[in-house]
Amino acid sequence: MKEKFLELLKSVNREGMNKLIEFIEKSDFFKAPASTRYHGAYEGGLLEHSMKVYEILTQKVKNACVEINVLEESLILIALLHDICKVNFYKVDYRNAKNSFGEWEKVPYYTIEDTIPYGHGEKSVMMITEYIKLTGEEKYCIRWHMGFTEPKESYNALGQAFKKFPLALLVHEADLEATYFFDI
Repeated sequence: MKEKFLELLKSVNREGMNKLIEFIEKSDFFKAPASTRYHGAYEGGLLEHSMKVYEILTQKVKNACVEINVLEESLILIALLHDICKVNFYKVDYRNAKNSFGEWEKVPYYTIEDTIPYGHGEKSVMMITEYIKLTGEEKYCIRWHMGFTEPKESYNALGQAFKKFPLALLVHEADLEATYFFDI
């Protein structure tokens, strides 16, 4: 899966892409979980989730009820990097839990260590644009991929973003489907 992920990213022709890929390869992206407990809460969960979002998003664009004119490289960037904010974000800690024999033992679990508290979607946009330029649509799609899980105070802006860029709504749906239909 890692090879396919890198192959897709390498197919994107943007200045700075090699540096972005280098950053990802040096980070914990390929080993990181997708979350601490909601979905993909296991080693490699972030990679698996990102690939599933790409797979779902590609199908959603093909079958959309409105015409979505988007380059394949945009789909690759949006889907594969929407959660790049989770790079170097989780750490393994230990807690006590009873095993199947009723005995206490230390078990690992993921916890959050947010050294760059800049939000979620907006943090992903910031991190990506440190290496490559994104189109306006790509920025909106990544920024608003959390959709209506954003605070209700953001719903007006979110609705306007979805109207301006219908692809952003499809990204949100693909993210939800990967999370809830596939648990990754």
